[in-house]
Amino acid sequence: MKWFKQTKYVWPLVPAVLFVFIFVGYAIMMALLESITINGQWTLDAYKQLLENQSFRDSILFSLKVTLTSTFISLFIGVVITRWMYYYLRNYWVKVLIWIPMLFPHFVWGYIVILLFSQSGWFSGLLYELGLLEDFTHFPVLTQDQHGIGIISTYIFKEVPFVILIILPVYIQMNHQYKHVVQTLGGSKWEIFKTVEWPTIFPVLSEAGIIIFAFVLSAFEVPFLLGATYPKMVSILSYDWFFQGDWSQRPMAFAAMIIVTSIIVICSIVLFSMTNRLRIRVSKGER
Repeated sequence: MKWFKQTKYVWPLVPAVLFVFIFVGYAIMMALLESITINGQWTLDAYKQLLENQSFRDSILFSLKVTLTSTFISLFIGVVITRWMYYYLRNYWVKVLIWIPMLFPHFVWGYIVILLFSQSGWFSGLLYELGLLEDFTHFPVLTQDQHGIGIISTYIFKEVPFVILIILPVYIQMNHQYKHVVQTLGGSKWEIFKTVEWPTIFPVLSEAGIIIFAFVLSAFEVPFLLGATYPKMVSILSYDWFFQGDWSQRPMAFAAMIIVTSIIVICSIVLFSMTNRLRIRVSKGER
């Protein structure tokens, strides 16, 4: 009876945890089996072909570049806005204004980026009307480009409000007396951030970062809308291999997504282990 009382807050989570383990776990297991089974025989040929495929190598590097750039810029801007505006962000209407982009799905926000930043978009038309642009083709290619600028911009616009949503409560609940102590001892603003704020926000910020990283690396709709023909994000390449009609490439599609899943899991484990060590240090009063 005592054990049930101690775990009473855990039991409501059991249905959700079981749902995730059963359905997500089943999907991953089936994808793994499909990637190592060809003509009824177990083989790793799909992974060998994948690693030898130049399109996949370019795709995974491009995907990691887009994902890491989107994640780090979103985290940086989110921290800067929250740090300098958290007193104002306590106001309900200011928070609503900041979080408006979260109301739009990523696909809708991708269309907004096209309408604003494409060569036939609003900004190019404005510059043309002002006489600052001789021709629409002179406007820089910011969407469906080989550098992923349109994809990165879309995710930054969408994920910065998410980062603010995650770390704002941490700043509000932070003990700001520590800042005054550092200031009294002659510490600069950077030292205040490094010794007081960073150890407090890093665990939460890392969790937000891994969520963004996992989402962007495996997302489909924004790269499908804003991506170039080459290189493609891994999700788009896997989609093409799966649906283009050549069944012999389906194991490669599954193998590609298993590799992406493995990257996400490994990064999550490493980051969470670092976060737990930092939490232990902070709980002991170490900085």
